[in-house]
Amino acid sequence: MSVDRAEVKPEGGDEAQALTTEAATASLRYYSVAPGVRLNVRSGPGTGYAIVRVLAEGAKVPIFCQTPGSTVTGPYGTTNIWDNIDDGEYVSDAYVHTGADGYVAPRCG
Repeated sequence: MSVDRAEVKPEGGDEAQALTTEAATASLRYYSVAPGVRLNVRSGPGTGYAIVRVLAEGAKVPIFCQTPGSTVTGPYGTTNIWDNIDDGEYVSDAYVHTGADGYVAPRCG
């Protein structure tokens, strides 16, 4: 699965395209991981997927899209929502403070 990322490359005088890209990048929101948690980042939306890295305590993550996966209980409740934080990287929404009990980003896919 691939998630589109916006890169700001204002070259060749295409100012309108650069401004649109900057606006898309600026609107990306970061969410805090639960305090005191070193969060496993997995290769897919579930605990059965490989751990690809571990986030440090106090980390903030972008959520590019969300998808259902295995159910996890964490500091922010029990959920089957998984947050895509980078290409091929997912964390359980039960550990991310989004301020909502549900989807806060488009579904992946």
